[in-house]
Amino acid sequence: MSLLSLADFPLKTEDKIRYADTERQGHVNNAVFSTFFETGRVEFLYNPEYPLLSENGSFVIASLHVSFLAELRWPGTVQTGTGIRSVGNSSLRLYQQLFQNGICVASAETVIVQVNSQTGKSLPLTSESKQTASGFFFKT
Repeated sequence: MSLLSLADFPLKTEDKIRYADTERQGHVNNAVFSTFFETGRVEFLYNPEYPLLSENGSFVIASLHVSFLAELRWPGTVQTGTGIRSVGNSSLRLYQQLFQNGICVASAETVIVQVNSQTGKSLPLTSESKQTASGFFFKT
């Protein structure tokens, strides 16, 4: 997917960059990028305003691909844009980008699978969950 602007995303979140997030070189550690992406995913997947999770279900990451495009620097904030690319039987394919000062610094594509909390096997998304998810597809 080509890079988008933050305005193109149906869900936006913001995190404060902490000094502890930085490395000796003065930029944010690459591992912290995944934490910022996690904030965007969790605020979407577990938001009580638009429930997606089935009873006895939980979400797990089946695949995560991150592309690092530029450095993040402290001090400041980072904005995360999150949207859905596709919905499967028990999975969601999310696309996200991180922004600092309006510049995209990373992108990620994540496949999230709903699993049964007791068995660990995939658990189909309900028709209500799929309907809710459809409101978070990209408009572009």
